[in-house]
Amino acid sequence: MNKGVLLVNLGSPDSTSPKDVKKYLGEFLMDPRVIDVPLWARILLVKGIILNTRPKKSAEAYKKIWWDEGSPLIVLSERLQKKISDRTSIPIGLAMRYGSMNIKKGLQELHDKGVTEVMIVPLYPQFAMATTETILVLAKELRDGHFPDMTFTDIPAFYNKPEYIEVLSKSIAEKIEKLDYEHLLFSYHGVPERHIRKSDITKSHCKIDGSCCNTNSPAHEFCYRHQCYNTTQQVANKLNLKEGTYSTSFQSRLGFDPWLQPYTDRTIERMGKNNIKKMAIVTPAFVSDCLETLEEIAMEGEEIFHEVGGQEFTTIPCLNDRDDWADVLANWVNEWVSVKTQTV
Repeated sequence: MNKGVLLVNLGSPDSTSPKDVKKYLGEFLMDPRVIDVPLWARILLVKGIILNTRPKKSAEAYKKIWWDEGSPLIVLSERLQKKISDRTSIPIGLAMRYGSMNIKKGLQELHDKGVTEVMIVPLYPQFAMATTETILVLAKELRDGHFPDMTFTDIPAFYNKPEYIEVLSKSIAEKIEKLDYEHLLFSYHGVPERHIRKSDITKSHCKIDGSCCNTNSPAHEFCYRHQCYNTTQQVANKLNLKEGTYSTSFQSRLGFDPWLQPYTDRTIERMGKNNIKKMAIVTPAFVSDCLETLEEIAMEGEEIFHEVGGQEFTTIPCLNDRDDWADVLANWVNEWVSVKTQTV
């Protein structure tokens, strides 16, 4: 079999125009694994409310972080793709779950190169139904409908792989070693609490009660909350962070349903009000800087902190196209190339 890899990231609008942002948001928010309500309710919420109010505001946010080359997430993903390609001997494709650089196009490009065995690499360290799962489900649907001669395998959530923790910890250490910071906040993208329960393969373990994530269970294989807290703890152990000098929070909530807490914006506000003058923040749910890191955290988060008396607010970049991160991904690819893997 001829092997190839498809890296898959979130996606981006084609431009900062409200029209393009509306198109992108429509595809994203109509995904039943993102907003998991009945179709009629999703249509009412997304097409009846959100797409009539949010695109203009979101377009302004994208304008703040847009690069001359285009969307930061796309540009950084392309740079990473090139570095991995330089370190491997098989085709490395790139696709986005939403937007013009879609998964079908990515698979077609690999197909045209003669690839018949594909390793899907969702660029998310932690598993979530709104990220990893939706990528794998769509890829298999496309395979069944358009690429029946292809077989797939995929990289599971890599939040606990030592080589990933090593690179993530190093990227944080490089930024904070010269900082006189008082608190390091690990901010992860939020999900509704019901997503955690839906992903619970035991149907009984995930109670989000403060203890279930620390109690061993098969549910942890697909528990986003556990994997986020575990990522934080592994990095804290690696960097010998003192208890009380770091914490975990969740950003980007939408709607009125309960989402994972504590919320990042309120945590930042509380830090400032509690006389924390210098804080740093890292976003380990993302491997590429994007709207949620460059605007929501680096701009809005800093504004919140300063408004309540904070003084120094340091944002730690995502792994992006770091050489050591490209090395890790390339090693995973090369290991896969060298052995026969189970395909589905």
